[in-house]
Amino acid sequence: MKLTAKIMMAPAMALSTAASAAHGQPALFPKGELSTTRNHTGDIWLKELNVGDDVFDPSIAVADYGPGAKLDWHVHPGGQVLVITQGTGYYQEKGKPARLVHKGDVIKSAPGVEHWHGATPSSDFSYFAVTPTQKGKTLWLKPVTPAEYDHVAAQ
Repeated sequence: MKLTAKIMMAPAMALSTAASAAHGQPALFPKGELSTTRNHTGDIWLKELNVGDDVFDPSIAVADYGPGAKLDWHVHPGGQVLVITQGTGYYQEKGKPARLVHKGDVIKSAPGVEHWHGATPSSDFSYFAVTPTQKGKTLWLKPVTPAEYDHVAAQ
C-alpha cells in the first residue's frame, strides 16, 4: 500500500515543483549533481530521490537538462513514467517519429522499449522519473547521432 501511495504522489510532487519554480519560489528539490557518466550528450543534472530496493521498488529521480542535452538510446526493463516539469524536449521510441513534449506532459515508456529523450536545442528540460527496478536497471545502448537529433530538431 505504501508503494502505491508513493507512486501516486509522484506526479503531484513534480507538478508542485514546477508551480513553485514558475512563481519565483525555490524548487521543491534542489538541482542534482552534474552527471559525469558516458550515457548522454550535454549537461544533465540528476537528483535521485529514491533508489529502488526490496521494500520500495521504483527508482525516483529528478533530471534537469541544459539546451541540446540528450540521453543515449536505452531500455528500461520495467518501463518508466516521466512527468515533464519544465521546458521543451523530445521523446522518441525506436522506429517511431519523435514527440515534442512540454511541461505538464506525461510519458509512459513501456517495458523493454528502446528510446531516448532530451532537451530541444533552445530550451532547458526537466522531468520527474519513476522507474520500476524489479526487472533490472536501465540498459544503455548507442548514442543518439547528430544526424538523428538534427532530423528531429528540424521537424
